[in-house]
Amino acid sequence: MRDFPPTVTAWTDDTPTGADRRTGDVPDTRSPARFLWWLLRRQTDLVLAGCLGSLLWLLPTALTPWVLGRAIDEGIVPGDQRQVLLWCGMLLLITVVGAASGVFYHTVVVRSWLVAAYGQTRLVTHKAVGLGHVLPRRAPTGEVLSVNGSDGEQLGEFIEVFSRLIGNVVAYALVALIVLQISVPLGSVVLLVAPVLVLASGALLRPLTSAQTQERSRTSELTSMATDIVAGLRILRGIGGERIFGDNYARQSQRVRRSGVQAGRWGALVEAVGVLLSGLFVVALMVMGVEQVRAGRLQIGELVTFLGYAIFLVQPIRVVFESAQKITRSVVSARTTIGVLGTGDPWPRRPDVGAGELTRLAAGELVDSVSGLRVRPGLLTMVVSAEPDESAALADRLGRYLPSGESVPGVEDDEASGRVARRAARARSRARAELERRDTERADAPWGVCLAGTDLGDLPLSRVRELVLVSDTAAHVFAGTLQDAVDPSGRLTREEAEAALVAAAAEDVFDILPGGWQGVLDERGRGLSGGQRQRLVLTRALAADPPVLVLVEPTSAVDAHTESRIARRLPEHRRGRTTVVMTASPLMLHHADEIALLEGGTVVATGTHEELAASHRGYRDTVLRGADEEVRT
Repeated sequence: MRDFPPTVTAWTDDTPTGADRRTGDVPDTRSPARFLWWLLRRQTDLVLAGCLGSLLWLLPTALTPWVLGRAIDEGIVPGDQRQVLLWCGMLLLITVVGAASGVFYHTVVVRSWLVAAYGQTRLVTHKAVGLGHVLPRRAPTGEVLSVNGSDGEQLGEFIEVFSRLIGNVVAYALVALIVLQISVPLGSVVLLVAPVLVLASGALLRPLTSAQTQERSRTSELTSMATDIVAGLRILRGIGGERIFGDNYARQSQRVRRSGVQAGRWGALVEAVGVLLSGLFVVALMVMGVEQVRAGRLQIGELVTFLGYAIFLVQPIRVVFESAQKITRSVVSARTTIGVLGTGDPWPRRPDVGAGELTRLAAGELVDSVSGLRVRPGLLTMVVSAEPDESAALADRLGRYLPSGESVPGVEDDEASGRVARRAARARSRARAELERRDTERADAPWGVCLAGTDLGDLPLSRVRELVLVSDTAAHVFAGTLQDAVDPSGRLTREEAEAALVAAAAEDVFDILPGGWQGVLDERGRGLSGGQRQRLVLTRALAADPPVLVLVEPTSAVDAHTESRIARRLPEHRRGRTTVVMTASPLMLHHADEIALLEGGTVVATGTHEELAASHRGYRDTVLRGADEEVRT
């Protein structure tokens, strides 16, 4: 029996929908219902074991009224002690079976819940790693976190309630058959009451679904807001903005509270209707049973059996109502989940290249047709632009990244509900589909950046990532040891890691951590200053030692003395390998082999720092802050 979530294999949009989907390797994201069905099939053994355990667990309460009625009619009324002992023994047996199956059922459902919940974490992690920078374009951070957290728990509850529902339905049918054997009219009532109750509650499920969807959307938005506040807390405190953002968070949390109360009201109404109707059913069944005894069509023991079943049948009916609520919530969670897991990979599949071709590409010239930038192999080239967005866009193109700044709009429902909320959801789905279409068109067209004469769009994306590494100011430091942060692949020798650390002037990070390389960093490097985090990111990029390294403002958060050390050490560390640095720092530009000046996204001049400072006014305005004809070197 499975103890841990199954290993998730890679899947793509062009994965066959036949055998792979049937074997459970590929999540079925075509609809919420199909995803939930895939989830059930993925752990068929646990689901079947849970259904069996649920049924066996209900045996004592399902069979006790029948056994007790037989004991009365066959043992107590005629005074047959042997029959009394026989039926008491039968009652003891089914009680022992029920107790043992209860332990088994609890073990199975907890296990299946964990498999579903942590399997969701694996699915989301797999998708996030596979899509990289594409995923935040399609789904807000809070939505991804909610899918990974609360939605995973909800899907685990779906597995649990499904097995419990099946066990209760089978027990209900068993009781109905027993009752039919005793009295056809009463048995017919038992068989018909469940569909009537389900139909009566069905009218309440649509507003319940709408309220839960709104609650889910607002919770996702609140999570995104909390993530942004935590990430920018240091800056917010510096500018005195934490109170403003805190007030915004408080207002959003109140919106979540109100939507949660609204969803709770509908859920309580569904539960109340279930209790009311099931109670009326019990009363009606008891009245009919008493009338049957008066008419002489039932014995005393059979009446006791009916009364016992009148009480027992409240449980399956309530489970049906509970299942309706949880399955409704699961559909909401599944709809959000397939929005994340169903995000298509825009990158086309390209034939792989051999080791010889990779070596040729690594030693080639890097050319961007949009800007006209030409980066000669083995040199340290720096790009200067008065508009940081232009150089950042150039870095994205050089690394074959989709343009930044585009994403699916977040949820802006305010107090929207019902038809308005559904219309907003459809508009958001259309925006997501349009963005996916544009991304796919961009990714499938010639990229416009050539390495050794080969367009990057003609290479597999994995090979592009091996050849060209882009390190920008948005790069994160993850929790773990310093060794993991510098060498996540575990391939460096100590000497190589130390060389990268020195080249990035990050020796002080090593010194302040107790344990050196085994010193533990907090998430996002919270214990480090901004400059230390930036130098640690630079260390990681240098340690990767790619054939082509693109650095975006690698010294923007460090002081002039530290920047000077980095500027001196970087050329030596990267000697003989192609390096591109986006910067306007004179300390860095002094050490460049060649500098390209961007204006309006196009290279308008190239040369050394001294040459451009002497000959180009735009370069002086950007780098030397408007020095007239004086050349500063």
